[in-house]
Parts: sequence; C-alpha cells; structure tokens
Amino acid sequence: MKIAVMVSGGGTNLQAIIDGINNGTITGTEIVLVYSNNPGAYALERAKRAGIPCVCRSPKEFPNRDDFNRELLEILKKADPDLIVLAGCLVVIPKEVVEFFSGRIINIHPSLIPSFCGTGYYGLKVHEKVLERGARVSGATVHFVDEGTDTGPIILQKPVMVRDDDTPETLQKRIMEQAEWKIMPMAINLIANGKVRIENGKVVIDDYDGSVLGAL
Repeated sequence: MKIAVMVSGGGTNLQAIIDGINNGTITGTEIVLVYSNNPGAYALERAKRAGIPCVCRSPKEFPNRDDFNRELLEILKKADPDLIVLAGCLVVIPKEVVEFFSGRIINIHPSLIPSFCGTGYYGLKVHEKVLERGARVSGATVHFVDEGTDTGPIILQKPVMVRDDDTPETLQKRIMEQAEWKIMPMAINLIANGKVRIENGKVVIDDYDGSVLGAL
C-alpha cells in the first residue's frame, strides 16, 4: 500500500509511521510522499533523512485558496497514494481532495472523539480545554476524514488518564507517547492488510480483538 503523509510541524507521528514500517509493525506499506504546508516543519527533515520524497507548498504562496486547493489536489494525485494520512496537518483539507480520495484519508486527533473535537480543537488547544473542563480521561482517535471536522467514522481509540498535576504540555506528550504513536501505525497496518471497511457509516475491523489496545 502506498501512503502520503501530510504534516505541519515536528512530525513525531510521521516518525512513528517510518519506524513502524522499518520494524515491521506496519507491513506491506511504503510512504511515497510527505507533504507540508510549513517550510520550517521538522517533519520535512525527517522525510529527507528517510529518503522519502517531500513537497512543501503553503496557501500563502497562492493568490487565493481555490488556486492552492487545485495545486494540493494535483500534488496528491501525482503521488497516487492508496491512503492519505493526516499526521498533525493543520491545513483544512479541501472538499475536492476529500471527494477525490473518498474513504482513503485518515486523521489522528488528540482526544477521544466526540469529546474535545471539531472546529478550533487542534494541538495544545485540545489539551487546554480538557484540563479546563476537568476531564479525568483523554486520549487519541484515528478516524476516516469526511466533509466535516473530526466527524468521519472512528477506526481506533486509546484512552490516557489525566493527572492532577498535568499541564497542556505534559498531557500532550503523554497522549502522543501512550496513544498517538501506537494507534496510528496500528490503523495503517490494519488498512494495509485489508482488515478495515466501512458499513452503515461505521468502521468494521475483521478479525479484530480490541484487547490488543490494552497491551500497547
């Protein structure tokens, strides 16, 4: 399976995917493109070190958003991925891209959807809201991308306990380490091996034992 990974920042989830492919946690999978909207993203350096083709184009380079959307679609179509992985991508995915790659885009979100998700909930803002609300449990979710914001069918989730002394930064770090870097590679591997399908708007995973998440 060929995948394109879209990132905006440090690329820790990208690194988890690269490591998963290298250590055999993710099988039958090749990263054919890393795209970023941010020329300063360390994710691009990770891609270069791994010998992965990368492209950086920012909406700021274009006179209007429609021109950028068309260019982004062409970049992705040229790479011809079987799956697009949003791994900390802060660009709003254009409708044209969602439609062309329908059912072939997944995202990692740093909370247990449907809690603390939707418009405005990204990065540290998610963890700030979790702590403000006094939630005792947070976590991460891998889901398919549809026309809404964090509304697509859920593939995998993993909870992480919130501590009384947590800051947004410490909670973010622990959720990445205990959840995001675990379930994103697992979801990609399940898809690569034909285990994931959508029925009646929900994800069905063939031969899936949910207890495996407890061992992560």
